[in-house]
Amino acid sequence: MGLRLKFNIVLVLVFAAGIAVSAAVSHRLLQDNAKDEVLRNAGLMMEAALSIRGYTVKQVKPHLEDKLQQIFLPQSVPAYSATEIFNAMRVKYPDFTYKEATLNPTNPRDRAVEWEADIVNTFRANAAQGDIMGERATPSGRMLYLARPIQIKDPACLACHSVPEAAPASMVKLYGDSNGFGWKHQEVIGAQVVSVPMALAVRNADKAFHTFIISLTAIFATAFIVLNLMLSHMIIRPISRMAADADRISTGDFDVAEFTAKGKDEIAALGTSFNRMRRSLQKALKLIER
Repeated sequence: MGLRLKFNIVLVLVFAAGIAVSAAVSHRLLQDNAKDEVLRNAGLMMEAALSIRGYTVKQVKPHLEDKLQQIFLPQSVPAYSATEIFNAMRVKYPDFTYKEATLNPTNPRDRAVEWEADIVNTFRANAAQGDIMGERATPSGRMLYLARPIQIKDPACLACHSVPEAAPASMVKLYGDSNGFGWKHQEVIGAQVVSVPMALAVRNADKAFHTFIISLTAIFATAFIVLNLMLSHMIIRPISRMAADADRISTGDFDVAEFTAKGKDEIAALGTSFNRMRRSLQKALKLIER
């Protein structure tokens, strides 16, 4: 096995190990960054929903108090406003969803489905539970969800949700008297759930990963070629020439030119030693011939 082959085998193994480790680390980092990006988007949507709710309570509902005495306006309900605004956004971004998932909602569209009900029950079982974040598979791809509990902290909310008799007649007429009642103060009755698609972020992460690996492979391939050229020019050729000259000298042919040693590296030192050995051997043979 020649020196070049041994060198190239070691070089390929080192490069392969380097690419494998780099691929594993970069893929994990890019996937984590993609997930963090999606989570930030979910957090922004959650904060936007809270802002809409606050705006409805503080700046919209007070101007409708007189009218609310005569007719129930769902637009004055914070949950309704937030849901409607995000539903309007879904016309352009259909995969982004916001829902105030409730176990016993007034509006049937807010009723929690099975996986949302599990989240609500988790909040109900643990009052100290913070936000819940997770992933789930959907027909349109992986989705990341962020959930926050809906707790009855304001006793004024019970005016519409304690018993049907205490609720505005117009609300009971609109939604009926079977749902959205029996709530209690400090009870967790649902969860705000934001769902954000991961497909785009993951696709961008995969694209960046492939670009990185291709670039890294190109760099290693270039380094491989350059190192081989350097190996051939600086080591293989000089050693091959000295080996050929040594064969001729061993048969008594001293007509070969001396090795031209350039620089101060190990090959130059070897060439200098080779020339000195050649001259010594030539002198020794001349002395024997006498």
